[in-house]
Amino acid sequence: MGVQRASGVSLLHALLVVFWALSSRRAKGQNPSGHLSVDASPQNVRKIPDKMFGIFFEEINHAGAGGLWSELVSNRGFEAGGPNTPSNIDPWLIIGDESSIIVGTDRTSCFERNPVALRMEVLCGSKKTNACPSGGVGVYNPGYWGMNIEKGKVYKVSLHVRSSDALSLTASLTSSDGLQKLAAHTITGSKKTFAKWTKVEFHLRSNQNNSNSRFQLTTSKSGVVWLDQVSVMPMDTYMGHGFRKDLASMLANLEPQFLKFPGGNYAMGNYLRNAFRWSETVGPWEERPGHFNDAWGYWTDDGLGFFEFLQLAEDLGASPVWVVNDGASLNEEVSTKTIASLVKDVVNGIEFASGGPKTTWGSVRAAMGHPEPFKLDYVSIGNQECWMLYYRGNYQKFYSAIKSAYPDINIISSCDRPTISPSNPADLYDVHVYTSSTNMFSKASMFDNTPRGAPKAIVSEYAVTGNDAGKGTLVAALAEAAFLIGLERNSDVVEMASCAPLFVNDNDRRWSPDAIVFNSGQHYGCPNYWMLHFFKESSGATLHPTAIQVSSYDQLVASAITWQNAKDKSTYLRIKVVNFGNQAVDLNISVVELATGVKKSGSKQTVLTSSSPLDENSFQQPEKVAPVSSPMANAGQQMGASVGPYSLTSFDLLLEPSKHDSV
Repeated sequence: MGVQRASGVSLLHALLVVFWALSSRRAKGQNPSGHLSVDASPQNVRKIPDKMFGIFFEEINHAGAGGLWSELVSNRGFEAGGPNTPSNIDPWLIIGDESSIIVGTDRTSCFERNPVALRMEVLCGSKKTNACPSGGVGVYNPGYWGMNIEKGKVYKVSLHVRSSDALSLTASLTSSDGLQKLAAHTITGSKKTFAKWTKVEFHLRSNQNNSNSRFQLTTSKSGVVWLDQVSVMPMDTYMGHGFRKDLASMLANLEPQFLKFPGGNYAMGNYLRNAFRWSETVGPWEERPGHFNDAWGYWTDDGLGFFEFLQLAEDLGASPVWVVNDGASLNEEVSTKTIASLVKDVVNGIEFASGGPKTTWGSVRAAMGHPEPFKLDYVSIGNQECWMLYYRGNYQKFYSAIKSAYPDINIISSCDRPTISPSNPADLYDVHVYTSSTNMFSKASMFDNTPRGAPKAIVSEYAVTGNDAGKGTLVAALAEAAFLIGLERNSDVVEMASCAPLFVNDNDRRWSPDAIVFNSGQHYGCPNYWMLHFFKESSGATLHPTAIQVSSYDQLVASAITWQNAKDKSTYLRIKVVNFGNQAVDLNISVVELATGVKKSGSKQTVLTSSSPLDENSFQQPEKVAPVSSPMANAGQQMGASVGPYSLTSFDLLLEPSKHDSV
């Protein structure tokens, strides 16, 4: 991602609503008409690349920490305040006052790479003369704007404890004010038991629902207690791998063919000390040091690390696309003369992902529970840094070393196509497109005149931005749909595409718009999320040439594909039409040289539209702008259809089986 942009409804935004409403009213009853032809002849078809449409994940907007990654505790290792102690323990807070408890950090942890631990000196006790308040004293963690705790669900608690005396420490899930107890467990033991750091694990089963809960650790015994690496994870996660089930399911429903990660600016950092370092995000989670995400302004414990990204890609059936740090941050870069160690580090990362279980780094992956190699086919060198002083020299070092060790890996350059040459080779080149809705609509023809042949583009980041983008409007989604139709038509020079950003926690909007919005217990897809559903069958489909003619109206873009339903093997001809204007259009659709006929029943029409082009979804109306499907009574090779103003329409025509199909 690039620079931040302010979100919110502006005066211009409001004026646009009025303008579009008035112009739509004027156009009523004056629908233009036109003709849409689809050439289904076998000699003119082209196969769309198998991995055409995927997703791009960046740790932005608390997308992972407090979002897709299910860890409920924020700053679980107390490292977010920095290595100097005592330090800020935010968002942890104290239960009690300075007369009963003193809480701070010290550097006594048993973990070498994250030495900071929490020290609680309990001054009160069980005696009447110095009794602790009812419920005890201690600390609590509100998670990421409240923990969503569900009745009957089980949560795994893990923490490391040390004590100066016998221990009686109660771990509990409570309401945000601590008054409502949802689940509790008391850790007890002798002075000898907890004289050294001891890992404690147990399960809590909630007896109530509360979407704004907290986790607390309390005691009524005097003495000193040390805590470190405190974790609360729901047991019910996506495929059991730690991903928040509802959010990961939304990704799965898009059927992405690739997953690009971890960013973006997040991969670079504002400064190299805060860049994403893959080797520090693997191995046991307690031993990961975490780092400050200075690109987007918050701490991450790196529970969502390199291994987890690879696991997520595998769970989604998507190819991982790893964006490596190439020695550049937004404010620094490593010279080509001193880049060798970073090059070696990236080659080691590829070995971690795809090496055998007996290789040096493959054995680390195997110890994490995945002895079989992940299939890593794509590595992106950097994040659009071609303009930087050392990029091209450094890129060549990375390219040579990776190709020497792993010749089959596809390497993606941050430089534009004209700069690719035998002396500066690339398998793919990265393209980012951020612009207004009107300009995005016009970019349906962006690749029309691109020279054919390698290298092909990966449009790994695209989004409508600006006033009419809002927090995710219909008109922004339609403009992006037109752009994607253009990519379909030019899929002989465009290999892959993904939108950005993917997620936003509604409590931390660093960037708008985004595809999926969530908080601790709710989620919804923006119009552009639902728009992507119209393209999830396009990867690997057969593309047919189309031509559209409407007199004095240039707001339509169309494409046609044939695709097969994986469940019942039925074949469909899908015709997609974006109407980016304020008038309904009556179309005469003709399909020529279709090898088989269209069945009399089983076809459907799906429409994405709303009453205003600036309509958005929300927690209160999560599907205000969402696709609506209905059966088609007039489906055929010749048919009439109307596409409404500001709409995306797909006509899925169920085809008769060909004589070559198996019975």
